[in-house]
Amino acid sequence: MLSFETFFQLILPTTALIIGACVGSFLNVVIYRVPIGLSVNEPKRSFCPSCKYDIPWYQNLPMISWLALHGRCASCAKPIAARYFGVELITAILFYVIWRVFVPPYGTGFGMGVGVAIAYWIFSALLIAAIFIDIDHFIIPDSITLGGLVVAWIAVLLVPDLMGEVTRLKALWLSVVGAATGYGLLWTVVQFGKLAFGRTKQHFDKAVEWSIGQEEGDDEPMITFDGEAQPWTDVFYRATDRMIIDVTELRINGENHDVDQLVVRHDGFVVGDKEIALEDVLHVEGKCVKVVIPREAMGFGDVKFIAMIGAFLGWKAVLLSVFVASILGAILGLTQKLVLRDSWSQPLPFGPYLAVGAFVWMFYGETILAWYLQGIGM
Repeated sequence: MLSFETFFQLILPTTALIIGACVGSFLNVVIYRVPIGLSVNEPKRSFCPSCKYDIPWYQNLPMISWLALHGRCASCAKPIAARYFGVELITAILFYVIWRVFVPPYGTGFGMGVGVAIAYWIFSALLIAAIFIDIDHFIIPDSITLGGLVVAWIAVLLVPDLMGEVTRLKALWLSVVGAATGYGLLWTVVQFGKLAFGRTKQHFDKAVEWSIGQEEGDDEPMITFDGEAQPWTDVFYRATDRMIIDVTELRINGENHDVDQLVVRHDGFVVGDKEIALEDVLHVEGKCVKVVIPREAMGFGDVKFIAMIGAFLGWKAVLLSVFVASILGAILGLTQKLVLRDSWSQPLPFGPYLAVGAFVWMFYGETILAWYLQGIGM
């Protein structure tokens, strides 16, 4: 006969592991579909990214199917990225560890611990989705950040212990303060970043070919200098952004223009004293010797992301998350420069570092805080 001790110490944590693997499988759908505008509900079945084969349920078992099929599609035999397995494994382990850490043995506090664990499961799922979407696309969708913000406020009303409180309204207030602290802190960083790092200059030893145009149909316009291309939205973040090109040759829709400089805005072009709307231009090209390109020190997706973290974990977690993220970003940025010999201008997503900081607080925040206060004699 199954004992209570076996049920609570073995069966429930194992169930948490299985639930985590299943949630991880769903997160793979979110990570792939949401950034490209696909519904997570339609089509209902997962499909192979290569051949679009609808994957039946028995070939879509979390972790098991990927291992059984040796990481390949059962239809076209094309490789399925190991990251699909990794997301499921990471989520499963996180769900298991959260249950072990935050749910006490059956008795006093068990029910509240279950509530905290479920809230942290949801929070962890949001963090994992944000990490991998940000790595792939350098964005964190509003459906994760703003949606997560609403979920956080519902969670603290249902489980005020998330904020270390008994009363629901006080817990909600602390959650709002945490969100406001996160938003305000990173918003300030973004504004100062724009002033300090808001543009980059490129000088060329000789005039090089450049162009702005759409590759195919309605694809996003590509901006190309000396053979290096980048999407339009990677350059223009704000309505106030300007790209200034010192040109030796300029052709707009095949027509030559005798000017020394072209100003490119998010909505069009300034050629001398003439403005041309973006929708009236199919292709721009020529040669240039210098370009000033606007760039973003940090995206507003990160600002909303840290607000969501603050709503779940409180204002102290915001400070630690930003600190941890800054240290990790500096270390990995230096590694990229010194070891991989990459350019300083190579973009690095900041969201994953913030997420790691949030996980550090979730598991070790109170211990770190106690150690710090002891160190300063408080």
